[in-house]
Parts: sequence; C-alpha cells; structure tokens
Amino acid sequence: MRERKKRERRQRIEAVAIDRFEANGFDATTIDDIAAAADIAPRTFFAYFPTKEDVVLADYADRLERTTNELARRPPAEPPWLALSTSFATVAADYEAERVQLIRRFAIMAVNPSVQARSLQLQAGWESAVADVLSRRSGAGADDVTPRLMAATALACMRSSISHWILTGHQEPLPDLVKASFDRLAGGLAAVPFTPTAG
Repeated sequence: MRERKKRERRQRIEAVAIDRFEANGFDATTIDDIAAAADIAPRTFFAYFPTKEDVVLADYADRLERTTNELARRPPAEPPWLALSTSFATVAADYEAERVQLIRRFAIMAVNPSVQARSLQLQAGWESAVADVLSRRSGAGADDVTPRLMAATALACMRSSISHWILTGHQEPLPDLVKASFDRLAGGLAAVPFTPTAG
C-alpha cells in the first residue's frame, strides 16, 4: 500500500509539472508552483526528484531498467549486437504505447538546454550500465573498449530512431525504425551511398 501511494504521488507530481511546463514555460515554472498544484510541500518534491529537469525525464530510470533486464535475458550465445538490437526494439514498443507522453516530454526538452544537458548526463549512466551488462555477457576485461563502444552506438541508434519517429509523424512503428537503424550500422555506414547536392 505504501509503495502504491508513493508511485501514485510521483505520477501526480509528473503530470502536474508537465502541465505547468507546457502552460507557463519550463524556466518560469518553479518547484513551489509544482508543489502547490500537486498539493505537497516543496521539500516533498525533492523526495521524488533531485531537480526540475528530472521530472521531464522521469521515465529514464524505468527505461534503463527495462533495457538492461531485456539484455541480460538474451541467450548467452547470441551475438552482442543482435542482443542489443532485440533488447532496444523491445523497449521501443513501450515508447510506442506511450506516444503522447513521450512527445510532450520531448517537446519540453527540445527548447530547454538545461533539460537537454540533464538528458545527456543520464544517458552517460545508461551507457555505463549497458556496457556493464555486455561485459558480463562476454567476459570482456576492463581494458576492452568494445562493450562501451557498442553501448554508446546502441544508444545513438535509439536517439536517432526516436527523433526520426517524432519528426516524421510516427508513420513507421518505432520498433521497426530501431531495428532498421541497428541493421544499417551492422552493414556499415561507409557502404551507404551518398550523392552530393548541386551548388
């Protein structure tokens, strides 16, 4: 019961904050504003979120846990790039199911540098977490850069796919875009044809 109440309060703070950010702007909205709208004390806000930016990015921790859990469950003999591709595509289906909320969060992040900076900071943590799972799967040593390189590249695939998905009006399922991005990198970007434009 206690955990359910905490989860409900966290979701209430998120919902109120996103509404306020959209209505009044991120910078103009204070933590006191959010606390008053959510009927909590300002100090209670900090029990759930370290910063205002973290409210916009509140789904990051859940996504990371889902991604690393999916990756850890992949068959041990499966090639690491395929394991990454399948894991990220599975998590992309969650984004697809929560399209409206995702678009709202991305719209706020797109015009607020402090949220973008916090996003990159959190993604660095993703990179380390995913690299750790890959290292455990392969038995790679601390001096092997491959797990971190693959983790960073996988995250780049995910970011590019989500951005393209939003910019193109969600015409193609996000999991398909993620898989296509992974496949393109697996084939080598050097092989992608390029035709310079005139002028």
